[in-house]
Amino acid sequence: MQFQDNIPIYVQIEKYLYRQIALGKIKPGEKVPSVRQLAVELTVNVNTVQRALNQMNTEGILEVRRGLGSFVTTDTELILQKRRELIKDTMSEFLESTVQLGLTPEKTLEELKKFIEEKKGD
Repeated sequence: MQFQDNIPIYVQIEKYLYRQIALGKIKPGEKVPSVRQLAVELTVNVNTVQRALNQMNTEGILEVRRGLGSFVTTDTELILQKRRELIKDTMSEFLESTVQLGLTPEKTLEELKKFIEEKKGD
């Protein structure tokens, strides 16, 4: 995983895990990798991973079961809400990038439509 300098690493780890959940790679009710496993996998400090998991627990996405670890909530509505937030964040980042490149939101939409049509042909 490549980390961005302008966003705290624990926030990026949260987004990474939200994406894994939204994509169904980690399913509702399933155990997430341990703090140590994630720290090794992502090459970060265990305290940073723990901070991300604590935040996700506070938000209700993860449930901590003493002695067993952290599990994804079975609240599918909450998972869908987080998925919608990820989509909005992705679109916001995309729009911000295109505006920085000199496109208006309208021109961005036009270019996006062209891109989608080209992809349909692939």
